[in-house]
Amino acid sequence: MKKLTALLLALCMVFALAACGEDAETAESAAPSEEPAESAAPSEEPAENEEPAAESGFTTVEEGKLIMSTNAAFPPYETTDDSGAVIGIDPEIAALIAEKLGLELVIDDVDFDSALLAVQQGKADMVMAGVTVNEDRLAVMDFTASYATGVQVVIVPEDSDIADMDGLEGKLIGCQRGTTGYIYASDTPENGGYGDENVIAYDNGITAVEALKNGQVDAVIIDNGPAKEFVEANPGLKILETPWVEEEYAIGLSKADSADALNEAISNALQELIDDGTVQSVLDKYITAE
Repeated sequence: MKKLTALLLALCMVFALAACGEDAETAESAAPSEEPAESAAPSEEPAENEEPAAESGFTTVEEGKLIMSTNAAFPPYETTDDSGAVIGIDPEIAALIAEKLGLELVIDDVDFDSALLAVQQGKADMVMAGVTVNEDRLAVMDFTASYATGVQVVIVPEDSDIADMDGLEGKLIGCQRGTTGYIYASDTPENGGYGDENVIAYDNGITAVEALKNGQVDAVIIDNGPAKEFVEANPGLKILETPWVEEEYAIGLSKADSADALNEAISNALQELIDDGTVQSVLDKYITAE
């Protein structure tokens, strides 16, 4: 009887241990199946973080660089020094914008028409060359806020019989090709111009002033800033006292949808430089008050 009791006790212990083993195996096998659920949350975080980066990011014509097209024959906004480097108001402001955006500034010096086309054709990120905003340009480019005011004036020889704007009628006028000075002057008299037949376009202001000195034109219409530089460098010339046209300068940008983020970044950077007085300090450095 004792042997039977002992045998029954032994069998009960075996069944109990087997049951415990099964529970342990079940618990161990269940644990791994729960781990992926716990690790699923971290895997979703990068996806959430990627969207803001894509929304705020921008692309440039050349990675890591901000390409600015210009015509470096428009002092003090842009000209070249003895080494051939482009200097002036626009390059300084552009360099400050590039710094804010973490980009390297690259300046492409071409004729004025080509500088405007470079942005339209996706060869440059922006154009700064004393560019005035007008309806024709708004149709093919976007623009930042204005950062400077330009005044178109008339340069004549000191002994000229041209005393005011009325004296320009019937005279030959030299202008830089593609500028608003050229556009306004070559318009019809009904629209305030002098007629296309009375206006000669030159690749830059320097060439137009040389033509004036050589007697090939009777006057040159150009922005007041460059006009002062040209008159100071060329004795025998003067600026008529009456300004011709006042206009606002802005940065020309691409109209392509792919450039929207970059345009916004450039505009914001420029606005910050205007708001903190940096742009005005650059202007004051090159254009002294009379």
